[in-house]
Amino acid sequence: MYAILFVCLGNICRSPMAAGALRAHAAQAGLRLTIDSAGTGDWHIGRAPDPRAQTVARNHGIDIADMRARQVTAADFTRFTHIFALDHQNLADLSALAPPTATAHLSLLLDLVPGREGQDVPDPYYGNDAGFESSWQQIDEATRQIVARLQTVSSQPLP
Repeated sequence: MYAILFVCLGNICRSPMAAGALRAHAAQAGLRLTIDSAGTGDWHIGRAPDPRAQTVARNHGIDIADMRARQVTAADFTRFTHIFALDHQNLADLSALAPPTATAHLSLLLDLVPGREGQDVPDPYYGNDAGFESSWQQIDEATRQIVARLQTVSSQPLP
């Protein structure tokens, strides 16, 4: 069974939106996955997602209000099969945090989207509502790619 963790900086914007989007898409496809989100930083531990992230998710029919921010732990690197960073800095931080016993595959989320490989999902935190919508669109496209690949895992495994 696949276990997927999404990681951004504070775990209140991009990564909870990604977890919510994947939960919805996986449920629609009948896939059973373990899905969570975390941050590399500890500033927002225990807090709900940013109200703007909740609004954009809700506008797309997904409720992420019950999620709470947490920080990545060493156990995450063996608990999850795949850890998707939302940007290069978080990917570098994850690589530095990974214990020698890590088994999770680390990659950028947008590596799943043809033509977007190697790109970051911009952090909308210091921007406006349009930034949250833009990030949502990129996240939604990537999480749909995860579901599509899992439905045809023999021909297109997750990276």
